[in-house]
Amino acid sequence: MQRAYKVELKPTKQQIQKINQSLGICRWLYNTYLAKNQSLYQDFKDGKLAKKKAFMSANDFDKYINNEVKILEEYKWINDCGSKARKKAICNAEVSFKKFFKGEAQFPKFKKKGKSKVGLYFPKNNKTDWKIERHRVNIPTLKWVRLKEFGYIKTHAKVINGTVTEQAGRYYVSIVCEVNETQNNKPKSEPLGIDLGLKDFAIMSNQIAKKNINKTLRVKKLEKKLKREQRRLSRKYECLKEQNKTKKGEATRQNIHKQVVKVQRLHQRLANIRTDYINKCVAEIVEQKPSSITIEDLNVKGMMKNRHLSKAVAQQKFYEFRVKLTDKCRQNNIELRVVDRWYSSSKLCSCCGNIKKDLKLSDRVYICNECGLIIDRDIQASINLREAKTYKIA
Repeated sequence: MQRAYKVELKPTKQQIQKINQSLGICRWLYNTYLAKNQSLYQDFKDGKLAKKKAFMSANDFDKYINNEVKILEEYKWINDCGSKARKKAICNAEVSFKKFFKGEAQFPKFKKKGKSKVGLYFPKNNKTDWKIERHRVNIPTLKWVRLKEFGYIKTHAKVINGTVTEQAGRYYVSIVCEVNETQNNKPKSEPLGIDLGLKDFAIMSNQIAKKNINKTLRVKKLEKKLKREQRRLSRKYECLKEQNKTKKGEATRQNIHKQVVKVQRLHQRLANIRTDYINKCVAEIVEQKPSSITIEDLNVKGMMKNRHLSKAVAQQKFYEFRVKLTDKCRQNNIELRVVDRWYSSSKLCSCCGNIKKDLKLSDRVYICNECGLIIDRDIQASINLREAKTYKIA
């Protein structure tokens, strides 16, 4: 079984320069590949090319770069990046281009410096590549790079490949290792139903609720600070427009770059807080050792259309929670059930089975008109999910 480990790096100034240079080359190759295929497709539409020649594959583009572009004196800087990283960037562009024509994604966008994610891919070709020690890792072309977290990756791990990325001025490495799959076969307790929401993040059928981390004082302070820093950035852009008229905007551009990094780091810090909370919630749920876990297939795309709730829904990261819960359940041999999104978990009475059709979103307490049951709306939904008979196995 393959597992990825992501750790923050602590590179030297020379290594930072090398990483940034290589990332720039990979970004240029990605954009050039898209531009080349756009040009070929336009020639086909104008009747200048046959349909077979209207698309250039990643292999053909790689040969074109090696045989026609790199030999030019002004493009010799392409060799400053590793060949495998260059080829992977071109292959990623080809995959995104093909997904567009299959109807699986939108047309790929050109990657912009400072805004788009680009990774340096390095497979393990030699014995010395990706050699891991407690406090450092040997990355191809970068040699030994120090880690910020010691002992997270096992020193005897069998590495397959790795990717170096940059985000908000920080550098990370994701290492894919081959590990032995071990399943937890400990005795299980009763089934568990989980209802996800906005008031509370997760409400379980055993009446344990996980609070909404976005309502805490810590997150609210960071969001307020982010709003303030974004306002400063906007004003700097307005100032740059005025200075460009007099050709005195160089100092402002440098200040803008510093402010952009500040905003990016705040975004990253908020994302890390939410991701860490999801990891802890998933761990606590699995530690209860339920025989099965039932969740609802939420229509997140439809929920995002409500302009009053879209931000709150996006901050909850429901999809990330489901992905991580699925992975943890697979590791611990727990059956994860997914109920259809149209299942009336909130309107159905868990006592008599009556459906209350006039239930509103503002009604936080469920009162049954038939049997007189009074229960919290979210706990009611989690119990109904636990008892659901129609579901799919994730």
